[in-house]
Amino acid sequence: MLTLPNLLTLSRIVTVPLLALFLWRPGWELGYAIAFVIYCLMGLTDYFDGYVARSRGAVSRLGIFLDPIADKIMVAAVILVLTAQGVLHGPYVGDAHVIAGLIILVREIAVSGLREFLAPLRVSVPVSQLAKWKTAFQMISLGALILGKATPWWNVAVGGFTVNLPHTVGLTTLWAAAFLTLITGWDYLRVGLKHMD
Repeated sequence: MLTLPNLLTLSRIVTVPLLALFLWRPGWELGYAIAFVIYCLMGLTDYFDGYVARSRGAVSRLGIFLDPIADKIMVAAVILVLTAQGVLHGPYVGDAHVIAGLIILVREIAVSGLREFLAPLRVSVPVSQLAKWKTAFQMISLGALILGKATPWWNVAVGGFTVNLPHTVGLTTLWAAAFLTLITGWDYLRVGLKHMD
């Protein structure tokens, strides 16, 4: 049933290839600026589809199914393209920032599988407050990493290095998201283990 909230959710899914296209050339500042705007609009639709669904009493099974999938597709696509284009690279640890992205992707897949396993058992895994913080850090980090490529002139001196401010914020919050991902992933796994033979 194609209600307004479901259409907003679907718009995020169909916009992912366009977002990936603008992220494909890391030296293209205008492309990254456009990608940043698209990413922000996708984030707004994520907020508004839930808000509209709850305020209008239009929460549907399709929406409950599609919303987390849309989020995961968007996050996975951005992490993969930024990794492929060498954006997850920074001072001190170089390409090791890719590990933070990998932690996030592995957790998303594992939690999705866990939810699928628990669904026939009628066991719900509620989203914790910590998981909401994880999502916030994750969304900020990816947006900042995109913005950093759109604004290569936005530099500051940190610890003897000259670094791009949005990029550095992006890498820092990516690690914060990865850390919270490990904690919340373990919390979900503990719930799941209680229902496994």
